[in-house]
Amino acid sequence: MQLSSPDLEIRKIGDRALENGLITSYGFVALQKPLSFDLYRQWLDKGYSGNMEYLERHASAKEDPQLLSPRAKSAFVVTVQYIPHPEPVNFPIKSARIARYAKGEDYHHWLQRRLQALVDELKLSFPNEEFATFTDSQPVLERDLAYRAGLGWYGKNTCLIHPKKGSLYLIGEIYTSIDLNDNGLKATLPVVDHCGTCTRCIDACPTQAIVAPRELDARKCISYLTIENKDNPPEELRSKMGDWLFGCDICQTVCPWNIKVFGEKIAEKPVERNDLVADLRFILESSNSQLQKVFAGTALSRSAGSKLKRNAIIVCANKGLTEFEDILTQLTSDERLGEISTWALTQLASTKSVLT
Repeated sequence: MQLSSPDLEIRKIGDRALENGLITSYGFVALQKPLSFDLYRQWLDKGYSGNMEYLERHASAKEDPQLLSPRAKSAFVVTVQYIPHPEPVNFPIKSARIARYAKGEDYHHWLQRRLQALVDELKLSFPNEEFATFTDSQPVLERDLAYRAGLGWYGKNTCLIHPKKGSLYLIGEIYTSIDLNDNGLKATLPVVDHCGTCTRCIDACPTQAIVAPRELDARKCISYLTIENKDNPPEELRSKMGDWLFGCDICQTVCPWNIKVFGEKIAEKPVERNDLVADLRFILESSNSQLQKVFAGTALSRSAGSKLKRNAIIVCANKGLTEFEDILTQLTSDERLGEISTWALTQLASTKSVLT
């Protein structure tokens, strides 16, 4: 099929973005009820979303994309790898374990800028059309769009995986009033599932959050427990959270496709106890307002200071950092951190008794 002039111009804009390193991949798809929406509805009904009530409130907009952008007919879908981080920043956490996407400027900012740069180009070529940019802060089933646009398959860890790009990337969308299918830009066929019999992601999850292939109970997920969860994690999960301060990469870094793409870049480096202690001490001894100021503009700023302290306390307990007993004792009277501090002190007491 010979592409028409609008198709060629859109492809040129996408290809230039690839060449300039603005994006990692792109594709096109018609806007319609997501293929995975009924499964998403079932996921919500099972209570797997935990206390993320907004996911329930936004369900109707995810089912009907035109509720977000009434004139939108198509989506220009892009991915951007975050290893190495596209927008690194300097902040005082050097050793505590943080999800790799968060080791830099908050992607809600830098990804939005990149999407807007694409829109600016599109508007020059199509001044009478409408464009709207979205990231995961908006009610969009973006993995569904990316899957239908041929940018990856649904892995057993629920992440979108591409055989040449892995899954360590972010997804963004540009809704447009251009009917891309009418212009000849037919949606690419979905990428074939290459997970096969592999269950490394399922086996590696410390909290067993992946309850079945492609089915995640967010209430058990370390990323949810350290970021989204408003409450203290259930006691039976705390010791399984290890030393993760913010987020988790385990189910992605054990994936053979990411190992193939990124190799040593995703290998875990040993953490020196003194460095970890310094990181945790900074968090526990800083005020919430100080933490917000230090982490401003990064993903960590989306986690209130009390949440970061809660997570730091769990790390102290799980790593047996008895040098924090005095600080934890002071925090036992804190309204938000008292219960988790008392638990941590009990864990540290058990650690000391084993050592002696």
